[in-house]
Amino acid sequence: MVTERVNERLRGVEETLADLRSKVHNGGGNVPEDRATLVVFSGEMDTLFAACTIASGAVAMGMEVSMFFTFWGLNALRVKKTFAGKTIGEKMVAAMLPSGPASVPTSRMNMAGIGPIFFKHLMQQRNVQSLPEMVKLIQELGVRIVACEMSLGVMGITREELLPGIDYGGVATYLADAAKSKITLFI
Repeated sequence: MVTERVNERLRGVEETLADLRSKVHNGGGNVPEDRATLVVFSGEMDTLFAACTIASGAVAMGMEVSMFFTFWGLNALRVKKTFAGKTIGEKMVAAMLPSGPASVPTSRMNMAGIGPIFFKHLMQQRNVQSLPEMVKLIQELGVRIVACEMSLGVMGITREELLPGIDYGGVATYLADAAKSKITLFI
């Protein structure tokens, strides 16, 4: 009786082991594609620059790249600031947000707004592209740029204020891309 129960449990373990061996032998089932997906949450010059640098580097390595811009990160995609047709709350938020990638603060050493000017000067001296140029570059390289629909509403930003030719979606859009990616980053 005890022997039968032990043998029965061993059969279950052997079946599980055989299933695992099969999955390992066949590549494990869902193998991520050669792609990278980035959530761009931060809206500071240096973190946005890092996100664009990683994206362009991944494209240079032959990867497909998707960037999901949400909350403060949406400022990197802004090309203008509008107030028409917005509620008072949306107008207040719009007035406080940067009008685009050229006017975002730095995450450290902002020094009441002098920090970005200082870093832009250093970057120019060293022939490093500006953040607006990097945003343009990733778009030209074919990086899929997705603006978070929910965050647009919360931040009071309209589609008309953002770069042309970008996609719009929600968290399901990000998760679908991330599920297929070898690399996923939250910046």
